Amino acid sequence: MRGLTVAALVVVLALPQFARGEDAAGRRRMIKERMEKRVFTNADGETLPYRLHLPEGYDPAKKYPLILFLHGAGERGDDNEAQLRNDEFLNLAAVPDHPVILVAPQCPRDQWWSAIRRTPNGLEAQLAEGGLAMKLTIQLLDAVQKEFSVDPARRYVTGLSMGGFGTFDLVLRRPKDFAAAVPICGGGDESRAAEMKETAFWVFHGGADPVVPPALSQRMVEALKKAGAEVRYTEYPGVGHNSWRWAYHEPELAAWLFSHARSQDP
Repeated sequence: MRGLTVAALVVVLALPQFARGEDAAGRRRMIKERMEKRVFTNADGETLPYRLHLPEGYDPAKKYPLILFLHGAGERGDDNEAQLRNDEFLNLAAVPDHPVILVAPQCPRDQWWSAIRRTPNGLEAQLAEGGLAMKLTIQLLDAVQKEFSVDPARRYVTGLSMGGFGTFDLVLRRPKDFAAAVPICGGGDESRAAEMKETAFWVFHGGADPVVPPALSQRMVEALKKAGAEVRYTEYPGVGHNSWRWAYHEPELAAWLFSHARSQDP
């Protein structure tokens, strides 16, 4: 598709060699084992389970970037475990030069991060009032930032599938919060792309995704570009719905993410 950056097929064929395999998996396993199980409870008694990673040697006198991860539909529930099943995103917390606070909530089984409707052309995102899961996620973010030393200029959000939709949706609802966003195999409300233009995006999708059509990411990318946003798009030829397995192993992704910081209002 003209104007879009398409990853070379050789990258796809190299998946088994990602990050020398066991090394990356070992780092993710160590981070996963350290992630604290918590439950957020708001003033109305509504709850949201989440996992929290603090950088080793966390010092409250320092300011740390924060990454919010939104999982896919298959990981919904209340066990506070399943949201870490597709754990490739933990690579972003394994960069020695960038200690980071990582927050991974778990969406209830009967809910979605954002409003999605099914049409004859497939799934589409639509603007709607935020559901309970999104409301609690926003409240959780506010609470984490009060409890821990978060750099307000370096907040990031990423998600896959249902969480890819949720990533676009959250930036739309909190347009001043995030310096950069990484939505994977998702989609968003193209008509409101201009409201998200202050956040940088790197969007990923599998070219053969049978679950979420790549056109949803493509249209969001074009809308964001038209609005003047900084946006990159990587589409993996021949890859299906699990494009996060490639995206979170992109060698430039962490450096790109952490290079972004928002200017703070006086």
